[in-house]
Amino acid sequence: MTMKEASKRYQIPVKILKEYESFGLCGAVKKVMGEWQYDDQDIERLSMIMTLHDIGFDKGEVETYMHLMLEGEKTKQQRIAMLNQKRGRTLDEIHFKEKQIAHMDYLRYEMQKNPLP
Repeated sequence: MTMKEASKRYQIPVKILKEYESFGLCGAVKKVMGEWQYDDQDIERLSMIMTLHDIGFDKGEVETYMHLMLEGEKTKQQRIAMLNQKRGRTLDEIHFKEKQIAHMDYLRYEMQKNPLP
């Protein structure tokens, strides 16, 4: 299937498809009449790339993770470490936002309790 077909059928942004090609991950992708042709394995990899973007990985992290994934089981611990690191940073952001909300709630409470003239 072509880039346009893959994008339309699986709702994959063309940007992600181009990123995939730039990573050199598309070993099974062949150029036919000047267009890349994607198979089911490519679509699975593209799904993983989209998931990694969705959880906050930047382009470099996605590329690193995907190359590790292609190396197989021997890189499992490295991939888990990457996910754990991202998870930790995400939790830090959540806790920071929770503190901000608590401060906002306190200010609202104080304003309602003691309205200014």
